Amino acid sequence: MQKILDLKKGVQIWRNPQGIPHVQADNINDMYWGQGFVHAVDRGMQMLLMRILGQGRAAELLQDDEETLKIDIFFRRMNWAGNSQKQLDLLDHKTKQILDSYCQGINAVLSQKYPWEFKLLGYRPEEWRPQDTLTTSRMMSYLTLAQSQAEMERLFVEMVQAGVSQAQLEELFPGLLQGLDLELLHKVNLQERIVPPEVLWNNAVPRMMASNNWVVAGSKTASGSPILANDPHLESNRLPNIWCEVMLMAESRYLTGGSIPGIPGIMTGRNSDLAWSVTYAFLDSIDSWVEKCEQGKYFRKESPQWHAFDQRLESIKRKKSEPREVIFYENEHGVLDGDPHQEGYYLATRWAASESGAVSLNSALAMWEAQTVDDGMNILGKIETGWNFVFADTQGSIGFQMSGLVPKRRKGLSGFIPLPGWIKANDWQGFYTHEEMPRIKNPPEGYFATANQNLNQYGVADPINMPMGPYRADRISALLRAGKNFSITDMSKMHFDVYSRQAQSFMKILKPLLPDTLQGRILQDWNLEYEGPSQGAFLFEEFYQELYQQVFGKNGFGTQVIKYLKEDTGTFIDFYENFDRILLSEKSAWFKGQTREELFRRTAVMALQVKPRPWQETRQFMLTNILFNGKLPAMLGFDRGPVAAIGGRATIHQGQIYRSAGRETTFMPSMRTITDMTNDDFFSVIAGGPSDRRFSKWYCSDLQNWITGKYKKLTPACHDQEKVEFKQPNLRGLWAWVKKIIK
Repeated sequence: MQKILDLKKGVQIWRNPQGIPHVQADNINDMYWGQGFVHAVDRGMQMLLMRILGQGRAAELLQDDEETLKIDIFFRRMNWAGNSQKQLDLLDHKTKQILDSYCQGINAVLSQKYPWEFKLLGYRPEEWRPQDTLTTSRMMSYLTLAQSQAEMERLFVEMVQAGVSQAQLEELFPGLLQGLDLELLHKVNLQERIVPPEVLWNNAVPRMMASNNWVVAGSKTASGSPILANDPHLESNRLPNIWCEVMLMAESRYLTGGSIPGIPGIMTGRNSDLAWSVTYAFLDSIDSWVEKCEQGKYFRKESPQWHAFDQRLESIKRKKSEPREVIFYENEHGVLDGDPHQEGYYLATRWAASESGAVSLNSALAMWEAQTVDDGMNILGKIETGWNFVFADTQGSIGFQMSGLVPKRRKGLSGFIPLPGWIKANDWQGFYTHEEMPRIKNPPEGYFATANQNLNQYGVADPINMPMGPYRADRISALLRAGKNFSITDMSKMHFDVYSRQAQSFMKILKPLLPDTLQGRILQDWNLEYEGPSQGAFLFEEFYQELYQQVFGKNGFGTQVIKYLKEDTGTFIDFYENFDRILLSEKSAWFKGQTREELFRRTAVMALQVKPRPWQETRQFMLTNILFNGKLPAMLGFDRGPVAAIGGRATIHQGQIYRSAGRETTFMPSMRTITDMTNDDFFSVIAGGPSDRRFSKWYCSDLQNWITGKYKKLTPACHDQEKVEFKQPNLRGLWAWVKKIIK
């Protein structure tokens, strides 16, 4: 059997024994043609589904109901698919050629064969265009990055309107409330709410994301060369995985790692000389302003005082109903959340990267030629969305660079509080350069780690105002500081570390207060690790969640609100540091006159009445197909599981499960990668497999390895390795059966 697919002159495609596509080409453009071909074959359904959502066409092409219509309205509001041409015109010549070639590779597949799922839906996909890649890039950046900050800022306004006192707000958001006008925020008409009306406030907080990455200098490794590791924490209970691994080779160089279907290049990985990995930076690149509106206009203090909004009419087609027309009102502060013809105060919100794409794509594709840490910092630092990159090169250097368009705001403003839009001084005053962003090369400690913590101290700019807690970063740093002669094996063990420094902080206070019961004794002896069999982890979480209710529920938000935010949103998963700061304080306005010890003792008595259970019993989840979303019978095999997660919110290996937008979501390592710069080997594992084709042997081929921690090795030394044919599964014999079952 011919193992190598040779559809285009000068391009060869095959799989390694683990199913990872390899593309060998004579030149760079043809190499990216091959990547487009691979993405279309292995992740065509995923790409097309993302495009449908990004274009706001789900009610037209997928499912016509009110919930789907709301999704379309959201994406039309963001307008990621509607303002691409200016960015395409800004692409440099080389990037344009690569992007065109990549799209041609995709269309070489779609013109001949497209995913059968869309045949069921009666949709024949249009060809893939460069603007579709820009739309995908913007979606990935906002939905996994900026949206969490936007929702937290919106939640703050709801807290104000729910009557949370200024003293309590100051404790919860210290140093962020400059310019706060409580009276004005009470007047704001919130059209879209975070907490639903049945629990007092309205609308779900979307899922939020995180990650770990770290790099160790050769002075602390067994090989004498730097080692780099990454484990992006994205939604892992969806099939296919968000990452599509690939090996790209041309002109005696290679590029390998995790790519995003629909976007050429590698997001986290390495080339012949340089490795890089990525986490979310938690920077604030999105602001809201309060706009005073009447008769379709907005107010400014300067003359003329009243200005007409730009109006954007969107017509949303529907499968079973008449099209819905929606008007969005826009000005320099973004999209208005309301109708300015109804007199009142509304929020207008702007994301700094809402019209981005050209610089980011130019930078991402320039990494093919990057050779040094300096190259990586100066290339990826220009990406317009907020990421933490760490680097290692074959020359022995390591480094860190934060990217993202961060607005320069009036001195003393944090960007967290909505300010009056009619005051010009509240407007953005340009953006920081990547040299001003947090960055460092060859830190004296011999290592650097990011885990979504506050990294402002490494830059001129202070882009972060709402980081995650430092627990994971501190644990990584402690292990790297204490160790030496690190190897690939050591890094993989760190990926599975479940020791909680957060629990350590709480247990220091709680231990002397524990009741002399079975549950109390289990907690006394707990090793602070969120292992699967651990009853201590289960009992600590019972205490911790009840403490939230006692302090923030009964003394502030209301118990139903806390229950909703915990079970159906990521608020307490991403921003728990703000709440922990209060819970660990000796005194607080939230304690309502009680001492911390009284609260801890009383909460422990209430919470520890439960029967002890292994932690893994509460961490069960299913991996569901992204299109069918658990609606098909289990016998068809589109969904896999159940799988038991390990870890907690503050452990290196995160293991969070909650509901978002009405379905279960997870918050854990979607992929793990390690590379030692002494050679070309790249080790990785993902929660899923290379293909989104249910009837492919590669649909879920890496899942068991992901569970057990068995890494596969990618290498460009292809001549002596086994080659597996690259092809799509043949569904002729299954088509009629599948169609009948689904109907």
